[in-house]
Amino acid sequence: MVLPNREKLSGIVEVDETLVGGKKTGKRGRGAEGKTLVIIAVELINRRMGRVRLETIEQADRICINEFIKNNIEKGSTIVTDGWKGYTDLKKMKYEHIIEEKTVKLDDENITPNVHKIASLLKRWLLGTHQNFTSSKKLNYYLDEYAFRYNRRKSNSRGYLFYVLLRQAVLHEPIYGKKLMNPQ
Repeated sequence: MVLPNREKLSGIVEVDETLVGGKKTGKRGRGAEGKTLVIIAVELINRRMGRVRLETIEQADRICINEFIKNNIEKGSTIVTDGWKGYTDLKKMKYEHIIEEKTVKLDDENITPNVHKIASLLKRWLLGTHQNFTSSKKLNYYLDEYAFRYNRRKSNSRGYLFYVLLRQAVLHEPIYGKKLMNPQ
């Protein structure tokens, strides 16, 4: 559902990570076992949510985060994040970096509220549509489907959406069954 040369997010973009994988006992937050780390970027247009990008990452370190940002966000954009150390290279990479501090926000406010809304909607969609039964190996395919649907949420023509999906299928390299069954 994703074109290989799609337009990157630009302008003001919120970025944060979330864990996907249902309720598990044990450690919470970064480093929790049995869950998959997903990085989310939300483009803001006039303080409203625009397009999104989602992708699984191995770790919330600067190498994985920098790769995601380089592939999905236009240079020169303003990136809003929390104070996590994985975002330290953004200025070197030619992005403007705004760090939202928790002390500035009220107790009930999120640092990156739009990313948190997307994370909540994603988890609800996975729970409702897929009954929370998703393989971590195939999670990127589900994330691509979610981004496709979300980015076209305001479309007035369902027929045109079907046309876009078919066009993308024709333009995209074929993915054979073996790769679908055993993604790497």
